[in-house]
Amino acid sequence: MDLSTTYLGLKLKHPVVPSASPLSQSIEGIQRLADGGAAAIVMYSLFEEQIEGESHLLDHYLTYGTESFAEALSYFPEMDHYNVGPDAYLALIRQAKAAVDIPIIGSLNGVSIGGWLEYARYIQEAGADALELNIYQIATDPMLTSAAVEETYLNIVHAVCAAVSIPVAVKVGPYFSAFANMAHRLSTAGAAGLVIFNRFYQPDFDLEHLTVTPNLILSSQQELRLPLRWTAILYGRIAADLAITSGVHTHEDVLKGVMAGAKVTMMASELLRNGVLRIGEIVAGLEMWMEEHEYESIAQMQGSMSQQHVAEPAAFERANYMKVLQSWQADPTGILVR
Repeated sequence: MDLSTTYLGLKLKHPVVPSASPLSQSIEGIQRLADGGAAAIVMYSLFEEQIEGESHLLDHYLTYGTESFAEALSYFPEMDHYNVGPDAYLALIRQAKAAVDIPIIGSLNGVSIGGWLEYARYIQEAGADALELNIYQIATDPMLTSAAVEETYLNIVHAVCAAVSIPVAVKVGPYFSAFANMAHRLSTAGAAGLVIFNRFYQPDFDLEHLTVTPNLILSSQQELRLPLRWTAILYGRIAADLAITSGVHTHEDVLKGVMAGAKVTMMASELLRNGVLRIGEIVAGLEMWMEEHEYESIAQMQGSMSQQHVAEPAAFERANYMKVLQSWQADPTGILVR
């Protein structure tokens, strides 16, 4: 039975890939993921703020006091004390490539055009097999138009793809007015893959202290439906490979993602909650299901449930909206039942 798939030009032994998470923040964590059966590993993200912040901090210490007296012009602190963060990230990629024999995908997270984009090239030089570009932007300015937001995304993707020769995947959110068109434009801008979808973490209110607090909630299987739907719609319509993330927890979720048209399915919450050995269990479940249903390969089922290949394509569109609502009815108690 052939479980292999190809993503970003990389031949993978199966379609289960750990997404960016704290699990890959150390060489020990990366080795555990590889030993657990990961087909490839997406590194934890290096953030624009980390790169720019370190640059500003270093500039502060290099120039602090230079106006006080002439001798200060010759004083510079030791670089070792400030040469951390991004450089440690690059060192970890080099260590990972030496320690494991599966593809390592770097991850850059940012929202603007700037010097941080140079790190795409540094990540390539460190040995990464591919790069995932995570553009995480909340457009809060009432004067900022959707066209301007889209142009920012496209400019970043174009700049990164022009700077490196390794394949670049773009991790995006679903909140575009015309997502199918945006997916097409990202692919045209150079993205070799689209990772569907980014999770925009929402803050909460602390009513006792009247503060806004971060609130990390791991994903649930219910979150799979949105990326599943859009993967099925986009399959065969754009050149970029498709990857599903958010809501992937079981071998059934992997099967659904592949049948929708995904080349790989990515998970983090399931591994954080239940450990990296879940990868092997999911792959075993995948193989067992395929054997029971007489599938010989992943390629055989890829895209088989996409919009192009199902008997009722309207199920992915508004035409199915009323049918879904009408499938529910109330019992005498007023509780909705199916």
